[in-house]
Amino acid sequence: MTQMEQARKGHLTDQIRKIAEKEGISPQKILDRVSKGQIVIPCNINRNTAPLGVGKGLTTKINANVGSSPELEDPEEEVKKTLVAVEHGAHTVMDLSTGPKFREVRKAIMAATNFPIGTVPIYQAGISASKNKGAVVDMDEDDMFSAVQEQAQEGVDFMTLHCGITKDTVEKLKNSNRTMGIVSRGGAFLAAWILHNKEENPLFKNYDYLLEIAAEHDVTISLGDGLRPGCLADASDIPQMAELNILGDLVQRARDFDVQVLVEGPGHVPLNQIEANMQIQKTICKEAPFYVLGPIVTDMAPGYDHITSAIGGAIAARAGADFICYVTPAEHLSIPNLQEVKEGVIASRIAAQAADVSLGIGSSWEMEMEMARARKNFDWDKQFQLAFDPEKPRRCRERNSSSTRDMCTMCGEFCALRMVRDNI
Repeated sequence: MTQMEQARKGHLTDQIRKIAEKEGISPQKILDRVSKGQIVIPCNINRNTAPLGVGKGLTTKINANVGSSPELEDPEEEVKKTLVAVEHGAHTVMDLSTGPKFREVRKAIMAATNFPIGTVPIYQAGISASKNKGAVVDMDEDDMFSAVQEQAQEGVDFMTLHCGITKDTVEKLKNSNRTMGIVSRGGAFLAAWILHNKEENPLFKNYDYLLEIAAEHDVTISLGDGLRPGCLADASDIPQMAELNILGDLVQRARDFDVQVLVEGPGHVPLNQIEANMQIQKTICKEAPFYVLGPIVTDMAPGYDHITSAIGGAIAARAGADFICYVTPAEHLSIPNLQEVKEGVIASRIAAQAADVSLGIGSSWEMEMEMARARKNFDWDKQFQLAFDPEKPRRCRERNSSSTRDMCTMCGEFCALRMVRDNI
């Protein structure tokens, strides 16, 4: 029985109770929102996953992508990245491996943490077809659904499935004036398959079968945005919106099966379009939790896209996004290393915290108050403890060993806090 089905029957699951306690929200309110699909709890029945809620009224959650490629594959390194991501505040991890050892990498990551794990099964189907049949476009329906079934049985908690890539949306893409075309790897796999085989996307055509698998294992479906914009010039165009309209229908069909579902979104979006994108998604997709990549707000900062995405992520979460996929400094350039994974997670945490404070979420405000009190009291250890990255501020503080406890080297003896304190 899925979390949604149990919620609709009025059952307060252990997961709901624990999430309610952690979020400071009544269990009944969470149950009600899970029953409506406004909150999802990624929690495969085949895995002992730590309870996590994503959606309406909850703190903004962060996902970290890890995984190998054919050019760079080291299962141990991907496990280290997973642990670094979790240590610094990621709530979920997605394995995007496309190297030949993809099964080994996935199983190692799942064994390394009990946090929710996500995957993109079409990668496995495409890799296997390329190896055994000659090309990604040679995969068939059995390859696709076998990958979904295998990963569901292993305990994967949520899966990105590009069900909105259809013959119609591919045609709209062909007729558009997009600059970047398709930048989603999974979306490209399926668009190329449709064009080569001149058939409908099996994940769309056989969506009910997909839902049956998801319901059996309580896999949360993450409806992938295969036509997300890959540069600012492509944001909010006809192909993106056409796919979103399809995803809105698929959200309702998933709920009819008691299957938990969230929706993925852009991408690269100018600042002035972010709020509208969030509102359109929430309307079309009936308040399904929204999972955004960034969004990145300028294409001019390769090497700093953890910053460009944090700017967009804060605005997006303030406007309705529930789940931020981190972006690292290596975005568009290479597979991230351990330091870049850390920086990506922390940048996303900053965005999430900024949004949650602006939304008045109590636990986020309490964190801000704790930090303010620590600063007022010159409690450096407490400040470092509360910081998203304790190591960096500690190093900054220790650069000048002559600093007294109640001042820093920026103001020194002219410290504003100290001057007022000493004269009251």
